Amino acid sequence: MTNRRVFIRKLSSGAIGFCILPSLTFCKSNTEDTEPEIAENKSSLPRSTPEEQGISSETITNLINEIEKSEIQFHSLMIVRNGYVVAEGWWYPYAADLKHQLYSLSKSFTSTGVGLAVKEGLLTVEDQVISFFPDEQPEEMSDYLKSMKVKHLLTMSVGHSEDTTGQLRDDPEGNWVKKFMSLPIANEPGSVFLYNTGATFMLSAIVQKVSGEKLIDYLQPRLFKPLAIEGMDWLENPQGINTGGYGLRVKTEDIAKLGQLYLQKGKWNDEQILTEEWVNEATTKRIDSKGSNPNDPPVTDWNQGYGYQFWMSQSGGFRADGAFGQFSLVSPEHNTVVAITEESFNTQRSMTLIWENLYPNLDAENLPENDENREKMTEILDALKLPVPVMNATSAKEEAVNGKTFQLEENDLGAKAITISFNNKICTLNLEQEENDITIKCGQNDWNIGDNEKKTAHSLFPVPGRIDFPSKIAASYTWDDSENLIVTWRFIETVHGDQITCSFTDDSINIAFMNSASKGNGGEDPRPDIKGKLKV
Repeated sequence: MTNRRVFIRKLSSGAIGFCILPSLTFCKSNTEDTEPEIAENKSSLPRSTPEEQGISSETITNLINEIEKSEIQFHSLMIVRNGYVVAEGWWYPYAADLKHQLYSLSKSFTSTGVGLAVKEGLLTVEDQVISFFPDEQPEEMSDYLKSMKVKHLLTMSVGHSEDTTGQLRDDPEGNWVKKFMSLPIANEPGSVFLYNTGATFMLSAIVQKVSGEKLIDYLQPRLFKPLAIEGMDWLENPQGINTGGYGLRVKTEDIAKLGQLYLQKGKWNDEQILTEEWVNEATTKRIDSKGSNPNDPPVTDWNQGYGYQFWMSQSGGFRADGAFGQFSLVSPEHNTVVAITEESFNTQRSMTLIWENLYPNLDAENLPENDENREKMTEILDALKLPVPVMNATSAKEEAVNGKTFQLEENDLGAKAITISFNNKICTLNLEQEENDITIKCGQNDWNIGDNEKKTAHSLFPVPGRIDFPSKIAASYTWDDSENLIVTWRFIETVHGDQITCSFTDDSINIAFMNSASKGNGGEDPRPDIKGKLKV
């Protein structure tokens, strides 16, 4: 049986089929222009000092120190207590105004869409899945397929023997709905938990079917506008259906808002967005999530049970949860929401940092203000920064290659030629591609953002087998002791980053690759080196 840990390993290696496809496109809401007065008055959660909400600023400082000692690469952290943001920080070059890739945290937004459709009477969780797609049904239907209901999609208990995402993606017709319903079902729906992102896609397809709108557009007036969530985008499949189980990007505060909405039993600014009944059903254990892998630790946050696209947590609360550590951690007991974005390869450790360093130190009453502790906390939060690879600022090779263009050998990454220039502690890379040439300016032993951006997903040496997005880019460069140019960039609207090592001989270049996901998992980058010759 495939559990979530196996799913994440496949995701990291590209084996599950999350790849860069021309047919996977980006979808922004068609009604994204929220009214100015809504944005001005209600776009942000209210702020408070930690002490006013029963948390010592020293507790926050100690938590940040533990995070830094863990060497987990956090991108952002927001702590909400009693509805107030009491601490927030972004590890530069990540920033508050940037949306961030969510991976499977997207699933909880999809669940919310289903909850809204249930509220409006468009469907029930007892409806048969096949009833929504009469034209996509296989000629011969098994009893298991006939008995599959919406609630089985929600609880990851459709009965498949493995995650279906790769098979949907590989369907030559691009008809993911039809492919999903054609796959054999090994177990009675509702009997066995198996993490299945294809099931979440089907929820998105159902919402689109009953509402006549893509999920992102359906959510716009019902969720995004009331919560003042703006600037989001969501991948869609060849049929024009949002992927549902992954592919959504929102800001850190938006992640916190989703958790706060569920903490408040679906109520927001005196409006009942979701029914309390739905919130209770979605965020309580509906099925046992313990896997059959004998190597699993006896207690993890993934064997506490599963609701409607929400995980139960060891802390007693629940969470929206995405690969590499995208979290909305909700604790009704502590009236607390913690939003996290990161690129973590030990996401259990990320959550344990919260369970051990925050929750035990929460007080039910207000605490006396402590200006010294609060100033120290603020100083630490304001100074958060991802480490930059720092070796040598310059090299004897720098002058030799400055302004030179190298014609690259034929490759599968769409790269044709690269020009490297140095000026005023900036290394400029001009990459000629088959489509959409790109220029990246890298800071000397420091991050530089400026106008760095890849405007299309399939660009800048894309990694095969990985979800890719257009993104703003932070870039740095350094020289190692062997006079190789090391260029590092972070795609700061995604989880991941990349690094290239440029080795130079008399008239040639060799470019080697190491993306952050492969590096973090101790694996090899799937891209072969690219060689090039000096263009005369």
